[in-house]
Amino acid sequence: MPKALKFFLFAVAGLLGMLMLAALAILFFVDVNSYKPRLETRLSEASAMSVAIEGNIGIKFIPQPSVTLENVRIANRGIPLAFVKKAHVVIQVLPLLQREIRYGDISTDGVRLSIARDAEGRYNYQRAPSVSQKSHPLDLPKISFADLVVSYTDKQSADSFESDSCSGDLTGLRHPGGAPLLKRLTLASGQFSCGEVGGKKTAITDLKFSMVATDGVFDFKPVTMHAFGGIGSATMRVDRSAEVPAYQVSFALSKFRIEEFFKMQSSGKSASGLADFSTTLSTMGHTRREMRQSTNGEMSLAGSNLTLRGLDLDAQLVKFESSQNLNLIDVSALLFAGPVGLAVAKGYDFSHLAEKNGGNTPIRTVVSTWKINKGVAYANDVALATNENRLAVHGGLDFVDNEYRDVTVGLLDSSGCAKATQKISGPFKKPVTDKSAILIPIGPLLKLLDKAKGLFSGSMGKCDVFYSGSVASPK
Repeated sequence: MPKALKFFLFAVAGLLGMLMLAALAILFFVDVNSYKPRLETRLSEASAMSVAIEGNIGIKFIPQPSVTLENVRIANRGIPLAFVKKAHVVIQVLPLLQREIRYGDISTDGVRLSIARDAEGRYNYQRAPSVSQKSHPLDLPKISFADLVVSYTDKQSADSFESDSCSGDLTGLRHPGGAPLLKRLTLASGQFSCGEVGGKKTAITDLKFSMVATDGVFDFKPVTMHAFGGIGSATMRVDRSAEVPAYQVSFALSKFRIEEFFKMQSSGKSASGLADFSTTLSTMGHTRREMRQSTNGEMSLAGSNLTLRGLDLDAQLVKFESSQNLNLIDVSALLFAGPVGLAVAKGYDFSHLAEKNGGNTPIRTVVSTWKINKGVAYANDVALATNENRLAVHGGLDFVDNEYRDVTVGLLDSSGCAKATQKISGPFKKPVTDKSAILIPIGPLLKLLDKAKGLFSGSMGKCDVFYSGSVASPK
C-alpha cells in the first residue's frame, strides 16, 4: 500500500486547504448563498483550481461559530480531483474577539478523492509551475472523515484502485508556513480504516493504519490488512523533509493462499496451498525510475505442501532428460511468481498450465529469497522440490529496465549438480533462451524452437555444485 498512502496524503492536504479557505471567506458575507459565485471565484483564484459549490452554504454562531458547505466540487486543469458532500468547519471563539481567524475541528461526510496520472506522467493534483507551492501557517485541532472514497488511475501503467467504506481522523496538524505543506507538516496522530481497497488484480480488505508526523517525516505503524486469504502487517516511513523524498517499507503476509495470487494473474488456477511472504525495502527519488534505481532490500517467499494443478511435472521431467523438449522457464514460473513475480509474470498466462492433459504435482518445498541492490533482485536461495525432482535458479531480475540478467534455471541431481540448465536473458515479456537468439513468449510448456546440440548442458562426472541452499533433495 505505499502508493495508496502517498497519494492519500497529497489529496487530504489539498482538500484541507480548500475547506479552510472557504470557511475564512464565508465569514465576511451576510447572505452567503447570494455571494456564492464570488466565493467560488475567490476560492478558484486562491487555489489555482476550479471550485464549484453546488449545494447550500450555512453559517451558525451558536453554540460556536461554524460554516457548513454542501456538494463542493474541485477540479484541476479541467480534471475532477475531489467532491465533498458535506463539510462542517468550526471557528474558534476567543481569537475572533481579537479579529483573528483560527479553526477548530473540521468534519466531512461523503468525500471522494480522485487521483489520476495521465499518459505523460503528470498527476491531476499538480499545479502549474507558475503557482506558488508554499503553504500558510496551520494549527488545526482535528479533521475527521466519514464515508471516504479514494480512487487512483494511471494511464501510463494501466494501474488503478479504489477504496470503499473508509473513515478516519487526523489530530494536531501544525505547519510553520512558508515551505510546501508535506515538507514541514507535523501530525500528532491519525487513524484510518477501509473495508476494501480493490484494483484490477489485487484486493485488500480490512485495511487499518495509524500515523504520526514530525517536520515532514511520516511514520505509518501499525498497518494491518487481509490479502489473498492471508493476514498482512506493515510499517512505512516517508521522509518528505529532505530535497529528495525517501521511503522505507517493511511488509509481511502470512499464510496466504497461493491460488488466490494466481487468480489475479489469469483466469485459471495453476497452484494451491499456503505460503508466507516478507519484504524490507528502502528507496528514494522523485520519479518511478529514480525510485527503482535506488531500491535496496530483500524479499522472500516460502511454502510447503503445495500442489501444481493440471500438470504432472515429474513425468514431464523424465521425458525432458531424454528428449529435451521441456521449457524450464515454464516449470520454474512458480519461483518467479514469488516475491518479485508481479512484474515478471505480467506476460505469463498461468491458466495455460491448467490446460495440460491431466495430473497434479505435489510441491514439497518452495523457497524464493532475493537480495535487491539498486533495483536489481539477485537470487539468493531460489529452488523448489517435488517428490522426485529439484529445480533451482541463479541470476538477477532487473526491475529498472524490466529484463532478465543472466538467469539460469537448473534441473538438479541429489548432490546439487545440474543435470541440465537453461539460460534466460532479455525482457520479461519476451525472454531469450540460451544461444538460440530467438524471442519467445513465456508460454505453457512450449517446445524449444532450437533443439540444436548444446542447447542444454548435461552434467558428466564431477561438477561444480549449482545449488547448495535450504531446499533439500527429494532423493
